[in-house]
Amino acid sequence: MDLKSLIRDIPDFPEPGIMFRDITTSLQDHQGLSHVVDHFVNDFSAQEIDYIVAIESRGFILGAPLAYHLGAGFIPVRKPGKLPAQVHVVDYQIEYGTDRLEIHQDAISQGSKVLVVDDVIATGGTAAATTKLLEKFDCDLFGFAFIVELTALAGREKLPDVPVHSIIQY
Repeated sequence: MDLKSLIRDIPDFPEPGIMFRDITTSLQDHQGLSHVVDHFVNDFSAQEIDYIVAIESRGFILGAPLAYHLGAGFIPVRKPGKLPAQVHVVDYQIEYGTDRLEIHQDAISQGSKVLVVDDVIATGGTAAATTKLLEKFDCDLFGFAFIVELTALAGREKLPDVPVHSIIQY
């Protein structure tokens, strides 16, 4: 499937000079959504993943069906104030400002194998911040899964030395 043809380019969003790769158009297409989920299921079904850690918000769209198909738990990484129990927090830089992420302090069991899922890796700031949150747990970070990777921004260089899977590269 030519998944790239289902991704909409939006120039100058969220600010001038940024080309936003909108994956929502690929997910509204039944075949596009099925292709993405099936692709990741095929990539990770033999890995015995315990938890899918999905980054707000488009990571949730992928993370929940992937966790279901892999027989794994689903853990959301959220923006501030969205999680009701005690949280670990990390502040980080993004390509156009700063942000903060949170995860429940009791989210991950010791020794668990974890896969991080999000829609796009650009500069790697959000994924790297999620890595910092996961360092607060005694878990095994297996790797990362993204629909789109913006290779010119070298985001994977900010990530630890684990597998980084991306379906499409720009």
